[in-house]
Amino acid sequence: MTLAPTSTYRVQVRPEFGFDEVSGVVDHLRALGVSHVYLSPILQPVPGSQHGYDVTDHSQISAEAGGDVAFERLLARLRDAGMSAVADVVPNHMAVPTPVWLNTELWSVLREGPSSPFARWFDVDWGPSEVTARRAVLMPVLGRRIGAVLAAGELRVDRGGPDGDEPVLRYYDHEFPIRPGTETLPLEALVDRQWYRLAWWRVADEELNYRRFFDVDTLAAVRVEDPEVFTLTHALLIHLVRRGALTGLRIDHPDGLADPRGYLERLAEATDGAWVVVEKILQNDEELPRDWQCAGTTGYDALAQVGGLFVDPAAAAPLSALLTEITDDTAGFTRVVDQAKRQVVEQGLYAEVNRLVELLVQVCADDIALRDHTRRHLEAAVIELLVAFDRYRAYVVPGAGADATAVAVVEHAAETAREHLPGEALDTLDLVRDLVLDRPVGTRRGGRRAEFVIRFQQTCGPVMAKGVEDTAFYRWNRLVALNEVGGDPLRFGVPPEGFHAYAQRRQSDWSDTMTTLSTHDTKRSEDVRARLYALTELTHEWTEAVRGWTETASRWRTADGWPEPATVYLVWQTLVGAWGSAGPPSRDRLGRYLTKATREAKRHTSWTHPDPAYDEAVQAFAAAVLDDAELTASIGRFAAELDGPARVAILGQKLAHLAMPGVPDVYQGCELVELSLVDPDNRRPVDFDVRRQRLARLDAGAKPLDLDDEKLLVTATTLRLRREHPEWFVGREASYRPLATSAGNAVAFGRGQGEQVSAVAVVTRLPVALARNGGWGQHTVSLPEGRWHERLTGRRVEGGSVPLAQVLDRLPVALLTAEP
Repeated sequence: MTLAPTSTYRVQVRPEFGFDEVSGVVDHLRALGVSHVYLSPILQPVPGSQHGYDVTDHSQISAEAGGDVAFERLLARLRDAGMSAVADVVPNHMAVPTPVWLNTELWSVLREGPSSPFARWFDVDWGPSEVTARRAVLMPVLGRRIGAVLAAGELRVDRGGPDGDEPVLRYYDHEFPIRPGTETLPLEALVDRQWYRLAWWRVADEELNYRRFFDVDTLAAVRVEDPEVFTLTHALLIHLVRRGALTGLRIDHPDGLADPRGYLERLAEATDGAWVVVEKILQNDEELPRDWQCAGTTGYDALAQVGGLFVDPAAAAPLSALLTEITDDTAGFTRVVDQAKRQVVEQGLYAEVNRLVELLVQVCADDIALRDHTRRHLEAAVIELLVAFDRYRAYVVPGAGADATAVAVVEHAAETAREHLPGEALDTLDLVRDLVLDRPVGTRRGGRRAEFVIRFQQTCGPVMAKGVEDTAFYRWNRLVALNEVGGDPLRFGVPPEGFHAYAQRRQSDWSDTMTTLSTHDTKRSEDVRARLYALTELTHEWTEAVRGWTETASRWRTADGWPEPATVYLVWQTLVGAWGSAGPPSRDRLGRYLTKATREAKRHTSWTHPDPAYDEAVQAFAAAVLDDAELTASIGRFAAELDGPARVAILGQKLAHLAMPGVPDVYQGCELVELSLVDPDNRRPVDFDVRRQRLARLDAGAKPLDLDDEKLLVTATTLRLRREHPEWFVGREASYRPLATSAGNAVAFGRGQGEQVSAVAVVTRLPVALARNGGWGQHTVSLPEGRWHERLTGRRVEGGSVPLAQVLDRLPVALLTAEP
């Protein structure tokens, strides 16, 4: 098996920052201490793609990023620097581009239908062969209903396609192939005879008949469970791993696959056990399945644990009271989640739910013992079970039986669902539960049952992602720093002993898992969250400030009360969280963020049903706040009060993240303080020249001038130590040992091999409470015996019971190594 990286550095490859631009920063990443550059998807995407998850050609390196030649230059530059690369893999879906011929396989399917050699690639419900009108892939691209489009003459037969000279059906920028033999038909008959059905875009959520990524119509799911499809979609990536060009892979959204376990087994065999991590979001106390052939997750679980150290649990009650006072909403997060998931299931994911119900109807029709379960009850049972599911998936493989964990998860969801169904539907719920668990019910086996087991699980993830992360997290704003991917807004704080227990489990079970604080998917950067963690120690001051700002800004809300209080409260948290040394985020950045936040919340506006009046009211409110010099001065004064405790959290979570078990990933630019909001704000260009200059000055012996320098010092010092001594940090032979402190405001742990502790990390937490109690005073940390070198300040200390005031007098964190 390939050795794990000692660290990774995530870069967002895009047309403006391609492989040559990545090559240009390798010197900085090498100096920083990074061992592996972690690239966003490198295969050919839709032209102009800013993220790369919309792959159109699995056989080509992204021309958008420079193509093969630039990629080889990057690999050579990495080799010269003694570094390597890890790449993001998108096995679940590929793009439905405009024009469609950019996706060769999909173009073939649309032209030739089920007889296309690529028909097995896509998860399409073609419908019964005797119903010709239904045997077509829905293409929801029209701006209005098909009748109106035809009447207006907006569809025409033309020449186009990949070679520019085949018959196509054209609709503005869209081109579609014409089924052979139908070229000379009258237009309406021609349109009706294709292997695709052109439709109004609003039809998609109800009638879409191909599986997609979540609710994104332009990302069609790929059936990598088919060995041929796996081979063809992974050939280039596997070749790059085998030749050593890539030494690791990050797997995007494995929960969308038909068989995640089987996929990972096939990938491990093809890559000879390369280092692989999966984007698996663990909920509550969920653990990654032990039999998955991977090194672990991409680290959202670590993000929640590390961040929780810097949240004061005592703030839960006063912040709940403030939320109720501001919004007059007493629903609570659990109810908000329930409402949001129902909305998503009944609207945005209706097509997916309908497909599940159709399968159940067929299962029941095929088995005389099950025929009295009605469509209405089957649909109600499916909806309630999906809404009640509290995680992304239960891993049931048809024919293999459900393990105890899967049974417990499904049974728990079923018990919750029972509370929302009438008595006559409970037997139907029991049936659906048993079918999800692949239990022998009725008198027949086989048929559509295995398909239902798989599709139900593939639907659970989209319901969780769209219902919780992309809806509820934007509706319930008690402390938005906790509304994070893989997080739980109800979990207020992680005690030191809880963090130690988590870290010890990771070292024991998943020693080479990835850990992270910021990603391309996080709702806020690590440093925005750290600033908001500081609010938990200043709840009285925060409450008074919010009351005053809300009263002052009330005159900028419309007569209809827009923006509503929940969005106003989100504005205040966003401003103090993203307030940097240069002041608040710009009007453009704040405006774009609020557009995304309010449309994701789906209460008054949404992406599919925008309300221009509401949207304008939100933008006008944000602009008025930023234009009010007196108000912004008040917000700025409060933001400055957060600077001190936020510094402690920023440095503390960075050191804990980089020194704890696992492979730490640093998101682009986050070696300095980075106050980014959700995508695409976190894809803004990074000034690497500034980072080079700062690091060079620190390496020349200069003292840190500001928090940026301090964070850079912590990052580079820890990453370099990991590279110098990977045996202390990576692999099963490394060790993690909690170290005693006499104050709960300090967390310390040792890293090394076996019983030997060779490095120690000490971090400060909850500094406001610490100051109120008189500071460190006589409190100590227990270091192993011997002489220790504090790497961040250069001082030496003797082991034993060491005063925390001595170790942490210059910085709120310390990184010590044992001297020979």
